[in-house]
Amino acid sequence: MTVIQVFHYEQRMSVTLQCPGYPEDTLRSLADRLPCRETQLKSLLSLMGQPDQYSYPSFFIYGHRATGKSHVVLSVMKDLELPHASVDCVECVSSGLLFHQVLSAFFGPDAAALLPRCPSLSDFVRLYKQMSSNSPATQTRYIILDRAERMRDMDFSLLPALLRLQELVNDNVTVILLSEIVWEKFRPNTGCFEPLLFHFPDYSKVELVQILSWDHHPSYTPELYASYINILLGVFFSVCRDLRELRHLAALNFSKFCEPLEKGEAKESDIHKLWKNIEPHLQRAMQTVYLREVSSVQWEQQQMDEKEATTLRVLSAHAHIELPYYSKFLLIAAYLASFNPARTDRRFFLKSHGKIRKTNFLKKHEKTSNHLLGPKPFPLDRLMAIFYSVVDSRVAPTASIFSQISSLVTLQLLSQVGHDDQLDSPKYKCSVSLDFILAISRTVGFDVVKYLYDFL
Repeated sequence: MTVIQVFHYEQRMSVTLQCPGYPEDTLRSLADRLPCRETQLKSLLSLMGQPDQYSYPSFFIYGHRATGKSHVVLSVMKDLELPHASVDCVECVSSGLLFHQVLSAFFGPDAAALLPRCPSLSDFVRLYKQMSSNSPATQTRYIILDRAERMRDMDFSLLPALLRLQELVNDNVTVILLSEIVWEKFRPNTGCFEPLLFHFPDYSKVELVQILSWDHHPSYTPELYASYINILLGVFFSVCRDLRELRHLAALNFSKFCEPLEKGEAKESDIHKLWKNIEPHLQRAMQTVYLREVSSVQWEQQQMDEKEATTLRVLSAHAHIELPYYSKFLLIAAYLASFNPARTDRRFFLKSHGKIRKTNFLKKHEKTSNHLLGPKPFPLDRLMAIFYSVVDSRVAPTASIFSQISSLVTLQLLSQVGHDDQLDSPKYKCSVSLDFILAISRTVGFDVVKYLYDFL
């Protein structure tokens, strides 16, 4: 059975989801809107139990990015009309903002206004108990903490208290934590109440075809779009399984896939001809997966300008090679050391260099551009001095920094000059072009042109 046949077979299947205490029509529509997550939906509802009964104090739902964790949980809360407070921990720079959002969602903004300016955990528990005694819960209240790994940077007592909040406030309340990391890396060292663990696995290729095929273009048949999705996943599935990124790529490249159809050069059944037309464009799009260094409008414009060879260039420095953060600054420092005279370092990298007359400083002795002469060798101590000047934070001279220099030599971005036995003062030369270093400097927000002697 092919992927497309599986898609149509699963699309015709009727989803049966029965949980006591919830209307069947709502559960059926909920299951239809959450394809390929019927098992997780059924397990979650069984763990939650009936709405008027006490639920387990806390759940920990984990899985990779774009596996449907937040979408499934929030869809359950909204469709079944369960009382809930949804909090994005990225937005909560302090625990007080978290307390304010929870109280405002359950008891209204007037209750949240009773919190002091810098509320503590005891203030939140006291106010919650006071409000819940005035308006007791007829259904389980749910506190949903999305991207909960950010809570590790908050007060160390916050997470253990939230995991047993039901006991502290004596109310029918359940805390649901959503995270991309496993509980073993999340658990505080001081110990805490253990929540129920619930894993959302990655989507398989068949499931991704089924989900992405729901976005088919109205001007073309669903079979054609399913074939296009199958081709797209054949290219990207090995490097990207993020549903949001794949959906973005599918919408971005579908017009190019249909170009032979619009010109009358192929029919919908000519899948091989359509594949040959879009294959080079998908290969170029794979070079910028996750990066988004060009907008959708820029990408479409570059695909339209096929007659110019310059539009077919690599879109980012990451297409050449992916470097760690400090390796990029090391490469920038090496380029500056290779193409700047050593006597200009004081002018570029010292704040108190004094006033230097431009007429005497600029190219007084040089008749030719340093870029035309090529890179010049430089010692290691000069490289590190420039590196510490251009990097935007204080970096200790650790073995990790020096090992990255060896990695740059291995990648042939730097070349070592002289003999291997010169351990006390090795010399290097930078082997990359100006266009490459400009692209690298853009990724770290560094204006390298301001520090190049030839561009003064």
